[in-house]
Formats: sequence, C-alpha cells, structure tokens
Amino acid sequence: MALTLLLSGSWVTVDNVAFADTSANLQTEKFSPQQIQAALNEAYAKFKDDRTGANATYIPILGKMPSELFGISLVTVDGHVYTAGDVDQKFSMQSISKVFTLAQVIKESGLKAVEDNIGVDATGDVFNSIEAIETHKGKEMNPFVNPGAIATTSMVQGKNREEIWSKIIGIYNDFAGTKLTVLDEVYKSEAATNQRNQAIGKLMFAYGRIKEDPDRATDIYTEQCSVGVDAKNLAAMAATLANGGTNPVTHKAVITAEQAENVMAVMATAGLYDDSGKWLVKTGLPAKSGVGGGVIAISPGRFGIGAFSPRLDEAGNSVRAQLAIEYVTNALHANPYDVTPVK
Repeated sequence: MALTLLLSGSWVTVDNVAFADTSANLQTEKFSPQQIQAALNEAYAKFKDDRTGANATYIPILGKMPSELFGISLVTVDGHVYTAGDVDQKFSMQSISKVFTLAQVIKESGLKAVEDNIGVDATGDVFNSIEAIETHKGKEMNPFVNPGAIATTSMVQGKNREEIWSKIIGIYNDFAGTKLTVLDEVYKSEAATNQRNQAIGKLMFAYGRIKEDPDRATDIYTEQCSVGVDAKNLAAMAATLANGGTNPVTHKAVITAEQAENVMAVMATAGLYDDSGKWLVKTGLPAKSGVGGGVIAISPGRFGIGAFSPRLDEAGNSVRAQLAIEYVTNALHANPYDVTPVK
C-alpha cells in the first residue's frame, strides 16, 4: 500500500487518492505571554465587582470565607505560570478533589473498574441525591456526585486508613507539584455536619458499591475535600492533565496520557453538577467545580486554569470563576469545538 504524507503542504495522498490536509487547521494557535496575561487581567477586572451568588453555608465554615475574594491562574503545558487577583488565598478543594482521587483509582485499577462499579455517566440528579442511589441501586452514579465519589474513595487500595490517605494526598501533591495540607478547621466543620454523606456511604455499602467500612470511606472523603489549595495549585493540577498526566513544572509523570484522557472525559460529562452541559456548550473544556469556590478547566495540550471565588450559583458553582474561565477561553480561542471550516 502506497502511503505518502505531505504535512507541510495542502494534500495527503493515500493509495494515489489525494485528501485535503487539515493539519494546519487543527494546530494550536500560539499566544504570547503578554496576550495570556492580558486575558487574565481583563477577566479579573471585568468580573471582580460581580456580586451574584452566595457562599455555601451547609458546611458552616465555608460561609465565613470573605465573599469578595477572587483569583485566577493559568499554567501552560510548557510550565509558564500566569496569575491575577487573590491567587495566594487558601481554600478547600471540596469536590475538585474527586478528580484526583479518580485519577488514583484509574491508575491502580483501570477505568473499567470504575465503569463496572459506579459508572461514568451524568446522573441528571443533584450531587448528593439519595433517590438516585435507590433508583439505580448505587450504579450510574459517576465519580463526581457524592455517592460515586465516596465509593471511588473506597476503591483506593491500602491495608489501612493511613496507607490509603498517603496515596490520596500523594497524588494530589504530585499533580500540584508541591506539598498540600488539610485545612483542619474545614475538616472538623465538615465532619460535624456530614450526616447525609454518612447515610450515602452506608447506602452504597448496602448495594455493594463500597466493599467494606463505609464510615472510613466517608471520613477519608471528607478529609480529601478539606485539602487546602490556592488558585495556582489548581492551575498546576489542571495543567498536569492538560499535559497528558505529566506535571509541566516538575516534569514528573503522575499518570499516563491515556489515564489523563479518561479523567478529562468524565470531567466533560459531569464536572459542574447539574450545569455540566451548559458549561460544555459555553467553553468546550473539561472542568470541575467545588463548593469551596474553586473551578478548574483544561484545554488539552495547551493549558490548565484554576479560578477561585466563594460566591456560588444555585447549582453550586463559583459565579466569578465560571465567568473568568469562559472569558479567558474565548480570548485565547481555546474551545476545541470552535473550528474554522476547511475551504
């Protein structure tokens, strides 16, 4: 079979049949550091005075976070870091942690183990729905709603709690490229008010999705949600996924490119709670939010972005963080669905 590729020209020839070469159309558009920084600065200036939404209060300590805090950070796959606003403010990961615990489980056990045990589809129900567990007997939960997330945490392998936690915080550290710690005050506040998650854990145990000790799984899940990060940490974690699982700053291979692809696919379908579809229409980017006010988004092969602001919309997603990431995505032409037609 004759095969001729002319990637620098206008045609690709296979068995003497010529096809239009679209490789140039698919190449990543390059932006200067000044253009990237300008996009962040503009997003910060445009949305810093937005007062829409309110802090989460069902975890009492989250309601005490100053609601006007707002920071954005972007890390490119070649390791350059850009920031605007309150990027050094620590806050709890909350549901963003689900992404990286899923990465650990896929790394250890493969995607099929997750698909078989809890599923990867969007549920169409709220993130802490008990009715959805009953409807599907613990299946079709996906790792980013609480029943699936607690079950995912229970799937991390280890002979005791300490070994399991060491793996979880270890992979978080590798994604961030720095040592992260638990915000003890958040953990205590959340542990004192997580009776619904305890019930969810026991119900998932009853249906066999959690194999042993649902209370331990729920407690570890609560602790992972309480890990402290800032916007720069989140951007580095997102950039590691954007870079095929290798941290672009430390150059450590955290997971494989295929595993990163699996994680980003689940993010695309279920990353922003009930508004995941709306988000994908607006930006085209895999993303994950947390009720602590953080949002991460990934432009595969280009950059990861982390944004933080405590005011949430009704779905539980940071208002300013969403607006800022959408603005930067448009400014940098990062939506993968925004394709110029081939003439």
